[in-house]
Amino acid sequence: MLRKKDVFDISEVEFALLEANGDFSVMLKKQNQPITPKDLNLPVAAVKEPQTIIMDGIILDEPLSTIGLNRHWLHTELDKLGVILDNVFLGQANSNGELTVDLFDDKLKVPSPQEKPLILATLKKCQADLELFALGTESKEAKEMFTKNSEKLQKAIDDVAHILRN
Repeated sequence: MLRKKDVFDISEVEFALLEANGDFSVMLKKQNQPITPKDLNLPVAAVKEPQTIIMDGIILDEPLSTIGLNRHWLHTELDKLGVILDNVFLGQANSNGELTVDLFDDKLKVPSPQEKPLILATLKKCQADLELFALGTESKEAKEMFTKNSEKLQKAIDDVAHILRN
């Protein structure tokens, strides 16, 4: 039963209990529990529930405005996806302003958004450029500046990479 809870080493378990209904509960030792943003003292923005903003090809203005978006934004996002409004059975937008659509025609494929991976790739390219500039300059001050900024950018990339990956 431990293996079903992804526990293969009993020394990682603080407490385990076979419940009266037959379920098995496991509490891992603190050092074996997954890390949370709270453990790292990272602030986490509140997440609001996604809003249904299109139903049966009709735009629902109230939920759209509830999340601070408008029809112009919606039409721009639909254009990016290559989808026309009339073909959208259900459309939802989340608190990050990401649109997810379900189409009437299931044979049509909706491309996945590429903005976040492109941002990550651009950041990585900028960081690599800074390293190249540091290697290519003869000036000690410029080399230090490029190296320092390359390291800062790498730290920023490390901090946001999990958000920007699909």
